[in-house]
Amino acid sequence: MGIWQGRSKRKKTGGRLRPIRNKRRFEIGRELQYATVGEPSLKLYRVRGAARKVRILGANQVNVYDPATKTTKSVKTTTVVRNDANPNYVQRNIISRGAILQTELGPVQIRSRPGQDGVLNGVLLPKESAPKSPNA
Repeated sequence: MGIWQGRSKRKKTGGRLRPIRNKRRFEIGRELQYATVGEPSLKLYRVRGAARKVRILGANQVNVYDPATKTTKSVKTTTVVRNDANPNYVQRNIISRGAILQTELGPVQIRSRPGQDGVLNGVLLPKESAPKSPNA
């Protein structure tokens, strides 16, 4: 069954809404595909207006901005430390915006949207504000 982003058949109160039309093609949603730590791979999508979006399916490099030195480096990433979007994403090494990754330089918070931008950009976190591992 596909993902449909149209109007619901029910009101917030649970009452019935009468349909004003049938489903339309522009109301179809995309299938869920997550960016993970691993072998680099990208997927191109055609979106409305014939524009293109790039979705990251796997990545092992992240562009890290260091606020102390004001430099950007491409750094190898090892694992996901914390992801506030869903705690289960940490076990599955799924990367989303706001996730904190462990890299060679230290913990990095992702600031880009991997499913929309096609690139992983992050900011290096200070050592004292680094998240504690739940297993420690």
